[in-house]
Amino acid sequence: MATISYLTRIEFDFGLAAKLPDFCAELGMTCPLLVTDAGLTALGVTSRIAEGFAQRPQVFDGTPANPTEAAVMEALAVYRESSCDGILALGGGSSLDLGKAVRLLVSHEPPLSQYAAVEGGVAPIKGSLPPLIAVPTTAGTGSEVGRGAVIVMNNGRKLGVVSPLMLPSLAVCDPELTLGLPPILTAATGMDALAHCLETFMSPAVNPPADAIALEGLVRGYGAIRTAVANGGNRNARWDMLMASMEGAMAFQKGLGAVHSLSHPLGALADLKLHHGTLNAVLLPAVLRFNQPAIGEKWERLSAVLGGAPDQKIAALNSELGLPASLSQMGVAEEQLAAVAAAALLDHCHGTNPRIASEEEYRSLLREAF
Repeated sequence: MATISYLTRIEFDFGLAAKLPDFCAELGMTCPLLVTDAGLTALGVTSRIAEGFAQRPQVFDGTPANPTEAAVMEALAVYRESSCDGILALGGGSSLDLGKAVRLLVSHEPPLSQYAAVEGGVAPIKGSLPPLIAVPTTAGTGSEVGRGAVIVMNNGRKLGVVSPLMLPSLAVCDPELTLGLPPILTAATGMDALAHCLETFMSPAVNPPADAIALEGLVRGYGAIRTAVANGGNRNARWDMLMASMEGAMAFQKGLGAVHSLSHPLGALADLKLHHGTLNAVLLPAVLRFNQPAIGEKWERLSAVLGGAPDQKIAALNSELGLPASLSQMGVAEEQLAAVAAAALLDHCHGTNPRIASEEEYRSLLREAF
């Protein structure tokens, strides 16, 4: 039996950010909390969005690079103190995920960690949640159409809080908001989108529509990422990258795999603050080789899309885009690998990899990427 569900309302086009006040009003939000990060505030993006409202929304721009349970509680306090009635999440995946987690705790008792999927927290998520509009400013995570939020909990573990109820009420995808993204972030977030397309296509779960969307996203993203990095003002490339990002997330409803099982605990290393998309890019070639014996004809289909062996093509693309070639280049120490491998076994993406890895196999994958 296959259970297939899609998803939430999506508005996609250049210039849609100007309509955010109308979208908020349509969902009954009169006092939204604008959740974003300090970088977008410094660039003036936060003010530009907020000034479009007749009544300027309350802003929380304290989202960390890897969102934390502590930051969720800080934003929740602002939400309650300001008597907000909904959330407008603006930014990359970190801000969107933090906004989702705040929204959950408006109507669910903390701590947030009890709702993590690996802690059996899916069933306790129930009832109505306040409206949430998700507005991506990067083309990578696809969190605007994702049913989960990945948060570094107070115990140091990076865990996914996952439920269909976590889906935003509305995703507003305006490629214009991605035009100013620097080349290295365009590359890193773009590889995150490609990782989603690749992993969800390889996942053994039965969902042919998701497989088709994943392949379409892979074709679109692989064809556009070089242009988007080389010429960030190319509107067609930016449109394609944001669409590929959204499609990757639409597809990963069927599950991700070992790349994310490893990148989540690596991203939780507090002393390094590693970028999630960059980690996925570095890990992808080793995981693709590991999965090849288990995915059958899917390897040939990926080879046809990429124009060669998938592991080699992704490694070459990473190099072409100027991304790190190894975990050691990112600052990961060899003595950290064992703990990461152990944590990967507990990640919510572990069970949907096409070839279930043992702890020793995770260590081997990490050494290969090291």
